[in-house]
Amino acid sequence: MDAIVLLKDDHKTVEKLFKEFEKAGDGAHKKKRDIVDKIIEELTTHAYIEEEIFYPAAREGAPDTVDHILESVEEHHVVVWMLSELRGMDPEDERFVPKVTVLMENVRHHVEEEEEEWFPKVREAMGRNRLQELGERMEKAKAKAPADPLAVSSAGK
Repeated sequence: MDAIVLLKDDHKTVEKLFKEFEKAGDGAHKKKRDIVDKIIEELTTHAYIEEEIFYPAAREGAPDTVDHILESVEEHHVVVWMLSELRGMDPEDERFVPKVTVLMENVRHHVEEEEEEWFPKVREAMGRNRLQELGERMEKAKAKAPADPLAVSSAGK
């Protein structure tokens, strides 16, 4: 699987979790907590493999996308901090659902920019073989991803 296909699959997984969260009823606190825990895991792993493998490779292989990469790292910074706050938050807290809603808005914006604006440029610049090699590395790296969102490198930037 190539790197961009892998990242798009991750995006689909997270979007599915977002929709589950949105469909959960007002009183479904346990269900929402479980969904948010999965969202935290998925997004932390995704941000980790992007920052550790994909972004550096894209920066080198598609230098005209550097501005997109830098903006994406800043978007990750906001997201991982929100994830860390959600991690310890009571799902019955009045700020829980609004915080998840803002998280979803941020992630959806990030995904749209990646998929529509700069993934096509990266694909064109890097080619199929390089993207497949990166995809394999990223898939393996998922096992090494931290559980703590604040352990992702953008958290400290």
